[in-house]
Amino acid sequence: MSTTTSSRIEIIDALRGIALAGIVLCHMVENYIGARAPQSFYEAVSVGPLDQVVDGLLNFFFRGKFIALFSFLFGLSFFIQMKNGVKKGVAFGGRFLWRLVLLFIIGYVHSLFYRGDILTIYAILGIFLIPFYKVDTKWVLAFSAVLFLGLGRYLVFFLTQGEHLFLNIDPMDPNAPNVLAYYNTLKTGSIWEVFQTNAWEGHLDKMNFQYGIFGRGYFTFAFFLIGLYIGRIGFFKRFKTDKKLTKRVLIGSVVLLLIGFGVTALAFISMGPEAKLDNWIAMIGLSGMDIANLAMTLIYISLFVILYRKTRMERWLLKFAPYGRMALTNYFFQSLFGGLLLYGWGFGYLGELTSTYTFLLALLFIAFQVWASKLWLRRFHYGPLEWAWRSMTFFKIFPLKKTDSIELDT
Repeated sequence: MSTTTSSRIEIIDALRGIALAGIVLCHMVENYIGARAPQSFYEAVSVGPLDQVVDGLLNFFFRGKFIALFSFLFGLSFFIQMKNGVKKGVAFGGRFLWRLVLLFIIGYVHSLFYRGDILTIYAILGIFLIPFYKVDTKWVLAFSAVLFLGLGRYLVFFLTQGEHLFLNIDPMDPNAPNVLAYYNTLKTGSIWEVFQTNAWEGHLDKMNFQYGIFGRGYFTFAFFLIGLYIGRIGFFKRFKTDKKLTKRVLIGSVVLLLIGFGVTALAFISMGPEAKLDNWIAMIGLSGMDIANLAMTLIYISLFVILYRKTRMERWLLKFAPYGRMALTNYFFQSLFGGLLLYGWGFGYLGELTSTYTFLLALLFIAFQVWASKLWLRRFHYGPLEWAWRSMTFFKIFPLKKTDSIELDT
């Protein structure tokens, strides 16, 4: 088989790289805890005005937005893979399901190191993407809108009246016994003790967050569907000329952002200073936050596309494309680096570095991974985990080195 030019859409790789950079910034400043942290931790890492500025900027501009962007790209990639299968006359649904099984295994290993792993969630939710591939576009958008408006959260709250689905944990109490116990395990425990608590309890804790009243899982799947929709209309194949759509999305998202902020503010202000997540008004307030996060994510996508159309900015943003192509490998090794730096089985800096320092460390690590990804892809077709995932998906050892002949696809 002769070597051919890759048909990858580089803007998607670059956007995935930007999303990954935003994720590692949040995770590093959070000290890779991946769960609720005790009040003493927040007091230790936010001690000065600059630390508070970093925390405030991350909370407003980054947290929840870049993982949403990552989810959007997962749905888009699903469409591209399914469409490529159709072009080749292959029903890719079964293959994609097996691909999700492999992703779950990779994610589970990753979750042993970092409780906040998102790969296992993607693997579970990705199963429901398969039937949506043939659902009419208007219903795809309608279902995503219903999820964004909080249907999943309202159903869970109606059934549980605020009680958790899996673990009896108060999400508003940073000093709950289980919170303190997990933090101490990360701070002083061995790597095997971290593995032990993450192996099962960590997933129950994550399920509470994903499928409970916070509803991150429903929000994630809604972004999968938006990515599927964008793939269907072929936007990223004509993004340089389709300026009207970008402008409409940007303007609409700004309006949606104001609505989300308004709903959130009205809901929580009406509950007074002792607001609790045990009533319908609080659920509406949380949905307002989701709407605001949706709007900001769409704003980021629109601004990214607008900037990418400019030649100079395109050259700069393309530096993130190799980083995005190796997103699985880079995401995995970000957590290994974070654990080594912060946890007790490593250097033990958990709660010892202020938010300013962890933010700067994250920037340095991003720069290193961007550089390393570029060097790696000069010699190899895939990142290490991407190559293993692809080879196991097709039960075939794909050539890795660029000296070998290979045909790439999107």
